[in-house]
Amino acid sequence: MTALVTGASSGMGLEYARQLAAAGCAVVMVSNQEEALLRCADELRKQFSADIWTKYLDLASEDAADGLFRYCEENGLKIDILINNAGIFFFEELEGEVCHKAEVMMKLHVYTPSRLCMLFGNAMKRRGRGYILNVSSVAAGMCVPGLTTYAATKSYLRSFSKSLYYEMRPYGVSVTAVCPGAVATGLYSVLPALVRILEVAAKFGLVYSPEKLVRKALRAMFRGRRCVTPGFINHFFAPAVNAIPRFVVNRIWRKLTNKVE
Repeated sequence: MTALVTGASSGMGLEYARQLAAAGCAVVMVSNQEEALLRCADELRKQFSADIWTKYLDLASEDAADGLFRYCEENGLKIDILINNAGIFFFEELEGEVCHKAEVMMKLHVYTPSRLCMLFGNAMKRRGRGYILNVSSVAAGMCVPGLTTYAATKSYLRSFSKSLYYEMRPYGVSVTAVCPGAVATGLYSVLPALVRILEVAAKFGLVYSPEKLVRKALRAMFRGRRCVTPGFINHFFAPAVNAIPRFVVNRIWRKLTNKVE
């Protein structure tokens, strides 16, 4: 089997590539970090004697999905497993330069993975088999300031995946949305205070390691699960956050942003 993993040069993306290579899959690793991508691919080749392909690509560009599909077609790569993992994170108000980051996020979390599902999904349908895994988030169910675009785009990806599951199932293609909570990766390094909180939470088992999260996500994918939220507590996290009174949310947000009414 051949798997394609986006955002594969670090964090969960690298772990998806590692575990799939360990399982005997050929892996197409895609990332916009060329040096790290080549280094990681070389390490996986040596560790697992696996067939590893690399594609340096900015997945936030308009024609990224079509270009990636064309690359696979030209190289005779029939993708059996599509892992839409690439993404970014920020916790800021939508103003100034942050609006540009929001546009990039919408392309990475909405347009490109949707287009990849269409292109590779239709090829899987014709062959009568395949797996698609879209990485959403527990934040998909949260409505809080600072996560405005992140939560909305992850909510789209979860909804899109759950609906696509029914469309693809009759053709032998499985679609799974994974909605992880906090994962110990560099994604949150933009928030030093959050990193410290996650370090404490990890000691109590409230933060998953990339290895554990990816293992659970791949197991759910191969079992044909429609949507999975690893971690018992994560099923209650979003409802608990949404239950916080609005005046409390407003007060916390004002304090975080140093704003006064």
